[in-house]
Amino acid sequence: MLMLTSGKPVAEVEVETASGVRLKLGVIGQAPSTGSGQAFQQAQDAGGFARCGVIKDSGDDPDVTDGTEIYAEVRLIPGGEGIRILGGRGVGTVTKPGLPVPPGEPAINPGPRRMIAQEVAALLPLLQRDCGAEVTISVPDGERLAAMTYNPRLGIVGGISILGTSGIVEPRSEEAYRATLSLQVKVARAAGLRKVALCPGYLGERFCNRELGMPEDAIIRVGDHVGFALGECAKSGVEEVLLVGHLGKLVKVAVGIFNTHHTMGDARMETIAAYAALCGAGQDVVKEIMAQDTAEATVAILRQHDLMAVFDRITEAVARRASRLANGVLAVECVILDLKGEVLGRCP
Repeated sequence: MLMLTSGKPVAEVEVETASGVRLKLGVIGQAPSTGSGQAFQQAQDAGGFARCGVIKDSGDDPDVTDGTEIYAEVRLIPGGEGIRILGGRGVGTVTKPGLPVPPGEPAINPGPRRMIAQEVAALLPLLQRDCGAEVTISVPDGERLAAMTYNPRLGIVGGISILGTSGIVEPRSEEAYRATLSLQVKVARAAGLRKVALCPGYLGERFCNRELGMPEDAIIRVGDHVGFALGECAKSGVEEVLLVGHLGKLVKVAVGIFNTHHTMGDARMETIAAYAALCGAGQDVVKEIMAQDTAEATVAILRQHDLMAVFDRITEAVARRASRLANGVLAVECVILDLKGEVLGRCP
């Protein structure tokens, strides 16, 4: 808009972010690139355009879009009113309800939309003519990058999302992950689903797809954030939850460790050994279990001693703990798998 109103390209622009902080940003890919003003005059008269971009700087945040070129193009609409915001190449389209933007719209969130409208509206009067503006945001590499994000799971197709509650990237990857989990639960509810599967990793996800035939919207990969995801389900009106995944993760939930990251606690061998003892294991078997380094290694020991019922008992504990965490509003089932994806135990 500055290029259209001034008649010359700009090398730097100042914008106010959604948090109120003003930033000066270097600009790339200016078009038209002439400084004579003639090209911009032609753009104004013919409903043409001016375009430029910035390079995304994610700082310390592990963001796949770091270093990505993001462009804005403005076309003046003679006789038009207001400001239209469109998604160009590499910006995804929302296809499912439950997100901040309705289906059919480009995945440009309300915060960035307000920023765009505010900046453009301030410059429109400088043209001294009756016209509106059409702003198209594009990300040339967006479609490729989107495959490395959660967008396909959220029903955003064809590219990345233009996000930003503050306008400044902060290195809070755990908060970003939790925000994505919350969105996935909302998308599931908006699709009318009352039962979802919470999977710590790919094993559970594949099991839900191949063995249970669950709809994609109902399968949520929660990573280490089992407790947070259970809370989001309870708040959003989900009624039933299936916890399904590898033994090494879910055995922690059986003793109330709801963030399963290794820094938050372990007790895997102790838990398996305790349930083995409850199922009749002798002291030698308990000692052998305790000597293992991985939960997976205990499977062969329990199978050898006809103690596979241990895993059913563990799934019962997982379901009981999870339901209690959600204040009893969720009916919880559990399936525990080995590394081959085979069922070791289930409840009910």
